[in-house]
Amino acid sequence: QVQLVESGGGVVQPGGSLRLSCAASRNMYDIYSVGWYRQAAGKVRELVAAMTSGGSTNYADAVKGRFTISRDIAKNSVYLQMNTLKPEETAVYFCNFHYGPTAYWGQGNQVPVSS
Repeated sequence: QVQLVESGGGVVQPGGSLRLSCAASRNMYDIYSVGWYRQAAGKVRELVAAMTSGGSTNYADAVKGRFTISRDIAKNSVYLQMNTLKPEETAVYFCNFHYGPTAYWGQGNQVPVSS
């Protein structure tokens, strides 16, 4: 079993920035992919950003140019830098690690974007 612990959430003003972190209890040397998802109230969970084991990245169209996914393999951690946040991006943000066919989720981080 892999534990993922998220941190960095909190209230941010529109146009502001926030950095989310996700640390795994298992090393990332055999990771298949990592990603960040978000789920707004009453909506389905959606992919925000993902990174393959080779370092290739993929972003939702809505966040391209504003969000950046990164990783630190030595720290078993993945990050999501979010810039120019919008009120409609208020959601719970989840990290996701894929080790082979098995997916693990973080506990979720509430990110209210509000003035």
